[in-house]
Amino acid sequence: MIWFVNAKINIGLRVTGKRPDGYHNLETLFYPVGIYAGTAENTERFGDILEITPEAEPGFRFETRGRVVDCPVDKNLVYKAAKLYFDEMASPGFGARIVLEKHLPDGAGLGGGSADAAFTLKGLSALDALADDATLARQALRLGADCPFFIYNCPMYAEGIGELLEPEPGVDLSGCWITIIKPRIYISTKEAFAGIHCRPSETDLRELAGRPLGDYRFVAVNDFEASVFPAHPELPAIKRRLYDMGAKYASMSGSGSSIYGIFTDRELAATARHEFMNDGTIEASYLLKM
Repeated sequence: MIWFVNAKINIGLRVTGKRPDGYHNLETLFYPVGIYAGTAENTERFGDILEITPEAEPGFRFETRGRVVDCPVDKNLVYKAAKLYFDEMASPGFGARIVLEKHLPDGAGLGGGSADAAFTLKGLSALDALADDATLARQALRLGADCPFFIYNCPMYAEGIGELLEPEPGVDLSGCWITIIKPRIYISTKEAFAGIHCRPSETDLRELAGRPLGDYRFVAVNDFEASVFPAHPELPAIKRRLYDMGAKYASMSGSGSSIYGIFTDRELAATARHEFMNDGTIEASYLLKM
């Protein structure tokens, strides 16, 4: 069984308070990106590839290919997801071989590791014919706050630490194109949160439903931009360039460092992507159908 693992963007991200457990409450809209990557309409090579096949021996074997993930195997989220599944959910005697071919960029705010973990749970469950999405989402939360979203993999309004999910079908960007720019900048979670000032959100991101894309910039704010941009002026410069090139909405995703622009015109999106491709400060750029 082959799974093509996509990523996500955050459309708005408000950090509304710190919790007693040390985590932060937030409000955001998760939106999947890269679902059409690799198709005839969008030939971009973008997502990770997860191959899960049954084995006669109980338990699992895990292999990685492609982009090198700089962590010990037992810290890899796919390994952790598989271990969680086999420790607590697998049918007696169930065995699988898991191969992750990595393409999604690390440290980009696109949720690549979380997506890999969630798709691992979904893939193992599908092969094992076992759990439903609600059960998998509860287990996925133990692996990371973004993981439950990828179990459902559709536009979702999120609260709490990201685990309180509500489908948001009214936010529909189908037909749009997104240009994602990943500069050669790494932003740690510690750095991103260091400058955050928690405060109640002034707007409800669910108000975006049905509104024109051009209105998003007045409603959907990522609080991490105020925290991160002063230390990395390249990031607001990329955001401004995307607007200058015709993006209807541009933002940093998550806590960075990717900046994306959403376009209603494919040619404008492709031109914007091309402009960044030859910039030595840019690690990667992508053009994706929404």
